[in-house]
This record gives sequence, C-alpha cells and structure tokens, in this order.
Amino acid sequence: MNTFTLFFLFALSLSFGVEYWLAQRQAKHVADHRPAVPEAFRNSVPLEAHQKAADYTLAKGKLGDIDRIISAVALLALTLGGGINLAFACWSQLLSSPFLAGLFATATVFLIMTLVEIPTQLYQTFVIEERFGFNKSTVQQFAKDQALQLALAAAIGLPLLALILWVMDSIGSSWWLWAWAILMGFSLLMSWLFPTVIAPLFNKFTPMEEGSLKDRIQGLLARCDFQSQGIFIMDGSKRSGHGNAYFTGLGNNKRIVFYDNLVNSLDEEELEAVLAHELGHFKRKHVIKMLVASAVMSLIGFAVLGWLINQDWFYTGLGVSLEQKSNAAALMLFMLVSSTFTFFMQPITAFWQRQFEFEADDFAANNAQASKMISGLVKLYEENASTLTPDPLYSAFHYSHPPAAIRIAHLTAKA
Repeated sequence: MNTFTLFFLFALSLSFGVEYWLAQRQAKHVADHRPAVPEAFRNSVPLEAHQKAADYTLAKGKLGDIDRIISAVALLALTLGGGINLAFACWSQLLSSPFLAGLFATATVFLIMTLVEIPTQLYQTFVIEERFGFNKSTVQQFAKDQALQLALAAAIGLPLLALILWVMDSIGSSWWLWAWAILMGFSLLMSWLFPTVIAPLFNKFTPMEEGSLKDRIQGLLARCDFQSQGIFIMDGSKRSGHGNAYFTGLGNNKRIVFYDNLVNSLDEEELEAVLAHELGHFKRKHVIKMLVASAVMSLIGFAVLGWLINQDWFYTGLGVSLEQKSNAAALMLFMLVSSTFTFFMQPITAFWQRQFEFEADDFAANNAQASKMISGLVKLYEENASTLTPDPLYSAFHYSHPPAAIRIAHLTAKA
C-alpha cells in the first residue's frame, strides 16, 4: 500500500464522514422542528403541509445515507478492489487495438456506475415519491427513460470520449489543452442543442396558448429586453408532481419553459414573478459566470491530469497495475476520484450560487411584484414538500438556493 493509497483512503473517509455528520445534523434539525410551523410561515403554510415536508426530507435523507454507502463501496471496488484494472485487462485481451480496448473499458466502467445507481433511483421514484404523492411515472416510463439515457450516452458520449482519448494519445504533452478545448466546445454545442434536440426526446413541449398569461409574460420579456424562441409548457406531470420553470439554450436558441403543474398551481402574477427570477439569472450574467467558472475548473483539472498521467504511483495507488497503465485508465481514475479530493469546495460553490439566487430575486422584485414572488415561493415550498427548517450547516454545504426563511425575509425587505 503506497502513500497515495493512504492519502486516497484518508480523503474518502474524511469526505464520507463529513457528509454523514452533516446528514445526521439535517435529520435531527428537521425532526426537532417538525411539531410547529416556523413563525415566518405560520399564516401561510398549514401544519399538515409542514410535517409532510419534514417527513419527506427525512425519508430522502435516509435513502441518501444508503446511497452514500453504496457509492463509497462501489468506488473502492472499482479502484482498490481492482474493478477498473480487471475491465482494462479483459478488453486488452479481447481487442488488439489499445485505443479501442481503452475506449470500451472506460465505457464498461461508466455502464457499471450507471447500473449501480438504478436501485436507489427506483426506490426514490416508486417508494418515496409514491408515498408522498409526487410520483406520476410508471415502471415502463422509468425503463424507457433509462434506455434512452444510455442510448444518448452511447451515441454522443462515446464519440466524444474517443476523440479525447485520440488527442491524449496523439497530440503530445499539450494534449490537455486540446482536450479541454474540445470538451468546452462540446458543452456549448450541447447547451445550444438541448432545447430543440435533446429535451423533446423526454418530454412534450407545447407552445403557450394565446391569452392573458402569455400577454403578461411577453410584456415582462419586453421590459427586460429578452429575446427567446418561444414560451413552452412541458408535460412534467407525466413523471412527477413537482413543479418548476426555467429558460434554456444559448444564443438564438433560447426557450422559456414552464412545467404544466406549475402553471396549474400559481396565478398569473406569481408565474410572472417566478419567470422574472429566472430572467434575472440571464440578465445578471449568471449563466456566463457559471460557464466561465466551469471552464476554469475544467482547465485546472485537465492540467492536473496532464501531470498525474505520467506518475506510476497514481495508477498503482488506485488499484491499476502498471501493465494496464494507459491514458484511458488515467482519465477513468481521475474522473472517479477527483470529487473525493475536492469535496471541500462544495460550500464555496453553494455560497456562490446562493448569492446568484439573491441577485435573481432582487431582479424579480424590481421587474415584477415582490409580494407575488413571495406567495409563489411559499406555494412551491408547500407543494414540493421542501423543508422550511433545514440545518444551517447542512444548507451552507449543500443548498444552491437560500433556505426558505432567509429567502423570504430578503424578498420581504424588497416588497
């Protein structure tokens, strides 16, 4: 067992321990506050809805604990347990081309990781979501979604992976710059294609009908100087009772999307305020900032991999023998373990995202009615069974949106 193996085990134990500790804090805090609705929501959220949200949060938390254990065991099995080494050894024996062997070995590991996650997804959908009245999906729909996702991963992911592996094998020491540029270009292309090519494979998008709601939204878009390729209603209710709204796409391919169950839940002024919030992300350039941050982190990651790829201890320390040492194996190992060493960045990223949410709320308050944003959010918290009493440390580490009480207080000051 080399030094890097010990370092990996320490990092994995630390990240697992911190996550488990935070999850237990969250469970205790939510359970302790279950008996009474928080003061800020006492006149707007019934006790029954508050307790349903607490029970829903606790149920998801218990499943999260199990999922965390399964993920850690799977990671250890694939690395120190020799799973990745075995995959690369088997494909090397089956194929004479090292390039193809590396490509299919990497794809095999990704497939295994996908299959490992399916049992908890099934339990989440057909036990927890069903118990709390959110699941609208069927086993057939679930299977269809999984098959379609795998097909897309093969049709889109395999060519991208093959191109990156070819660059790693052929370009020389500067390969990581080229691979990063390819990945960023691909990400931008997918962001542009997603609204019109990818998303319609999973859901039906119907243009919003003419009427007062559309007129109100178009008035908001005009005030905000926002150009889109249309306003669409998505049939989200065919899978879930949760509601949402978003805009998607880049350049001249932007779309505004409302879940059908959201449209049925909120009044027109509340929908206008929710959309104003989403537009705030665009107008405050949050999308661009996130893309830049992602590009910088990806560049750093590729640079680190460019150094690790030549270090024998990186392979042997993670269960891959020097006989199976390859660029593909290095890429696979790096993608698997990098989150273990960077988990400490989660609260930094979450804090940054929460500041974006405050800015988007401010934009909504300035371009719609803050009071309607508040009432719309309260309805969403209640209907989506979002806990009103998260643990402060847990939410600081994990929440990309401010906790309900803090967010409502911020908006109330703007009303």
